[in-house]
Amino acid sequence: MLSIHRNFIGSALVALIIGAGATQVNAQSPAGVPVASLPISASGEARAPYAWSDFCKRMPSECRVNTSEPERVEMSAKLWKTVVAVNGKINREIEPVTDQEHWGVVDHWDLPDDGKGDCEDYALLKRKRLAEAGIPRRAMLMTVVIDEENAGHAVLMIRTDRGDFILDNKRNAILPWNQTGYVYVKRESQYQTGWTSLGGAQTPTVASVR
Repeated sequence: MLSIHRNFIGSALVALIIGAGATQVNAQSPAGVPVASLPISASGEARAPYAWSDFCKRMPSECRVNTSEPERVEMSAKLWKTVVAVNGKINREIEPVTDQEHWGVVDHWDLPDDGKGDCEDYALLKRKRLAEAGIPRRAMLMTVVIDEENAGHAVLMIRTDRGDFILDNKRNAILPWNQTGYVYVKRESQYQTGWTSLGGAQTPTVASVR
C-alpha cells in the first residue's frame, strides 16, 4: 500500500475539487468517446516511490521509457471501449489486500499474478494488459495522488488527445483527472526512467512514498 503521511492540509483537496470545472463523470460524445478535458501540468523531477524503484529492478521491461512512442494516444470509440473493458475486468478479478497482509511489508509494488493486490498492483496490471492490447506504454503513467481520506493512493493515467484520464481500482468509471477529487502528487516521466512532479504536495512528508 502506498504510504503517505495523512495529516495533509485539506485545503489543497478542496481547491482541486472547486477548480475542477469540467463536465461531470464520464460523459461521452455522440461518437462514443469521452468528452475532452484539459491535460494536467507537470513540472520538474520528483523522487520515485521506493517500492516502484524496487519493482523496476525486478521487472525493468515494465519501467523502460521508449521515447519513439507517442506521449499521447488518439482517443477513438474502439480505444475507449478497450480501456473501459480492461479497467472493469481487472477491478473485478483482483482481490483487494494490503501489502502488509500480502507481503508482510508496508509498501510493495508488483503484478498481482496470484490474484491479490492493492492500488498500485491493479494499476500495474492494467498498464500491462493495455500495452498488450497495443496502447503505447509511454502514454500510460503510474501516478501518485492524495485521495479523499488524505492518504496516499496509486492510479493509472492515460494521456490522450482528449485529455488525461484516470483508471482507478476504487471505481469502474474512468474520469478526467480533474474530476476525481484527488490531489496529484507525481507520476512517471515520459522522457526518462524516473518521475515528475504534478505540484499537488511538495513537502517531503507528503510527497515521499516509502
